Amino acid sequence: MKPYSFETTGRNRATLITLILAWGALILAVTQLEAAPWLMGVLGLFTLPALYDLISARRSGLRLGSDGLSFFSGRRKGTITWDQISHVRLDTRLDLSIRTTVVLITGRKIRLPLETTPPADLFEAELTERGIKVERHHFSLMG
Repeated sequence: MKPYSFETTGRNRATLITLILAWGALILAVTQLEAAPWLMGVLGLFTLPALYDLISARRSGLRLGSDGLSFFSGRRKGTITWDQISHVRLDTRLDLSIRTTVVLITGRKIRLPLETTPPADLFEAELTERGIKVERHHFSLMG
C-alpha cells in the first residue's frame, strides 16, 4: 500500500483573502457606518491568529504509512501505530471544519490538530483502504 501524505501551511490564499475582507469590513464600518473605532479595534484582535499564521507560514501535515499515522503542526508532533488504533472519528463542527479524533484500543482519545486534517472524504477513503474503521458525526455540539 503506498503512503499518503498531506501538508499545508498557514501562508495560503484563503487566509489572505479572509484577512483582507475582515479588515475591509472593519474599516468600512468605521468610515461609512460611524462605528466606534475602539469596538472595531477589539473585533480586529480576533484576526491576529490568522495574521500570525500568514506571517509565520507554519507547516502542518499528516502521513499515513505502512507503520502507522504520524502528524505534525508547529512544535506538536506524534506517531500512532496501526495496531494501537481502534477507530478514527471525524466530527463536522458547526463552522464546517472537521475535527479528527483517533480512538485507541485502550479507549484513550487523541485529537489531531485541526490544521493537520486533510479533506474529509479523501482522508476517510485512505483510512478505509488501510482497514481502519471511520465514524462520521455531523454537527455535534459535544464530542
